[in-house]
Amino acid sequence: MLTGNVVQTLYGFVNAFWVGKKLGEAKLAAVTVSMPVVFLLGAVAMGLTMGTGILVSQFAGAREWDRLRKTIQTSTTILAGLGVVFLVIGWVFASDIMRLMRTPPNVYDMAVSYLRIFIISTPAMFLMFLIASALRGIGDSKTPLYFQISALVATAVFDPILMFGWLGFPRLGLNGTAFASTVWQSIGALALIAYVARTKSVVSPDWRRLSVDLPVLGQLLVVSLPSMVQQSLVSLGMAFVIGIVNGFGEIADAAFGAGMRVDQIAFMPALTFGGAVSMLVGQNIGAGRTHRAKEVFRWGIIVCGGIALAIAILCVSIPQPLLSIFLNRADALATGVHYLRIVAVSYVFFAVLFVSNGVINGAGYTFVTTIITLVALWAGRVPLAAYLSHKMHAVEGVFYAMTISNAISMIISLICYLSGFWKRPIIRHQPVIPPEEDVEPLPMIE
Repeated sequence: MLTGNVVQTLYGFVNAFWVGKKLGEAKLAAVTVSMPVVFLLGAVAMGLTMGTGILVSQFAGAREWDRLRKTIQTSTTILAGLGVVFLVIGWVFASDIMRLMRTPPNVYDMAVSYLRIFIISTPAMFLMFLIASALRGIGDSKTPLYFQISALVATAVFDPILMFGWLGFPRLGLNGTAFASTVWQSIGALALIAYVARTKSVVSPDWRRLSVDLPVLGQLLVVSLPSMVQQSLVSLGMAFVIGIVNGFGEIADAAFGAGMRVDQIAFMPALTFGGAVSMLVGQNIGAGRTHRAKEVFRWGIIVCGGIALAIAILCVSIPQPLLSIFLNRADALATGVHYLRIVAVSYVFFAVLFVSNGVINGAGYTFVTTIITLVALWAGRVPLAAYLSHKMHAVEGVFYAMTISNAISMIISLICYLSGFWKRPIIRHQPVIPPEEDVEPLPMIE
């Protein structure tokens, strides 16, 4: 999972290099203001498929294969339909969304065009997230990695080809990266779906008999909806924060976008370990071995927190070389340096938060982590960003608000973990626990 996220982030770096260094700060600003919408779509997909992964991991741990298959069928039906719905909504309202976000006039048209092209990939993105999450739920994190790497490498190769019209292709400028991402993400999703069908994996959907099982749907909604709301709240909060940043102009947008690229690397271990912790805790709770969760939590904090601390020290020590990959202008670089030196300390907060939330999510209590996000984001980050930026008359007020809100989230999550409420399973499983040395292999679909 970490390798996959590294590749994803490296692609983001390559993409930002071509856009920021070769097309200019205005084009990078256009991508930055589109990011909240892109993240919102990813958040919905991640939230819904996180619920699928948690149920799959618990049913796999409990060896309840029939309930696992029903989860896959129900999730596929819902996700495919929602993917099409979001595609239509995003295409129709792209210009209105950019206007609501107070997008600067000089980047407005570019941002709308970029977003409309990217949004075509929504159904494929939803299905890719679904299959990948289900595979991780049964302990296979390698298969989705191979397909993810292939799609990202192909996208990275085609980005400059379509941007600059190399090898006889049309010169599409900023839209070239959107086209490359849409095409190869769709191909990657279709290839992964074909692979799990060919190998007869237990998580392969039966496309001839897609259906919705109401009891399973109820369980999915209990686990998935809070997670989806949580991820969506984060993306909406980012939209509000970027709206505040937009008020400080194009340079602030470009610096903020470059800083967020560095954040992607810093946050990557936390996101990865949070997901891994959820699956491991889910499997052990399904198998009736809740005591293992404490060990998973301890090692998650040690490893994830250590990586985050090392990255934070690096960002504080040499911020300018990192940001100069994406930025040319001295004023944008100066703002970006302020960003990293203020926000870097929160990388450790974020790591601890996601490991702690991973335990709570793996037990099925996704509504608790949603409340944590709601409090920290909407009672902390958004109002603090508005207040501090106004009080300081500088975009740096937004940066301080981000760090403070991450600290608040971490403290609340740790309190919830230490309370131990999550040890009571939210989903009932069959009481029979196979001996630890007698592990039943995963069945193949018929």
